[in-house]
Amino acid sequence: MLFLLSPAKSLDYDTPPQVATHTSPLFVRQSAELIDVLRKKTPQQISTLMKLSDTLAGLNVGRYQAWSPRFTAQNAKQAVLAFDGDVYGGLHAKTLSESQLGWAQAHVCILSGLYGVLRPLDRMQPYRLEMGTALATARGNNLYQFWGAQIADYLNQRAAADTSPVVVNLASLEYFKAVDRKALKPRVVSCVFEEFKGGKYKIISFNAKRARGLMARYAIEKKIASVKKLESFDAEGYRFEPAVSAPDRLVFRRKQTA
Repeated sequence: MLFLLSPAKSLDYDTPPQVATHTSPLFVRQSAELIDVLRKKTPQQISTLMKLSDTLAGLNVGRYQAWSPRFTAQNAKQAVLAFDGDVYGGLHAKTLSESQLGWAQAHVCILSGLYGVLRPLDRMQPYRLEMGTALATARGNNLYQFWGAQIADYLNQRAAADTSPVVVNLASLEYFKAVDRKALKPRVVSCVFEEFKGGKYKIISFNAKRARGLMARYAIEKKIASVKKLESFDAEGYRFEPAVSAPDRLVFRRKQTA
């Protein structure tokens, strides 16, 4: 099984990684192509393109200029330890052991606008480039066109060793759209997390993001190898609801917020 996660806007390059083990990103050539395009843009153009404040635009222009095709301990950090948003608060990778991170390396993929797909221990330099950004390149008018079927092809390769390949989608719609479903061969199972609010169950973005990280953590701790075992997920009050689920859409609900 492969578990797909979105990246995060927030990054942590201050906390030292608890492990030295690392790998190199797989799509460095493609990342360099994107960086070349981004380097030609002014801070104002970046601000407009990505809807960023002047301060954030300036920060990211500096990141693009500093980006290098060589990833070192000085300029990069393992992706799963560098991302620091809501999903990664749930995953809490800073407390995973080296062996748990090794399992994650074999079973978790992080989708990325700049890097395409990152394995958890791939070194990553700081960046901001959301998958939905309408960045025009020689390959098209946006990042979906830039990546094309490359991400799906990679996932197919990763899943080929499994007798019954399954991709568990814990990514947002924005990022999962980068996976060409026509090209993707494994079965896709999505997990949905709902809260009881205002007299009904609904998806609340912040909580759903955290829950995706919690589910990834659960899979890593339990070394989940089947869809059926995902149904036992019960972190922070969530429970599987078979009555509103489908074989490829697992719904988890809770009445209290953590």
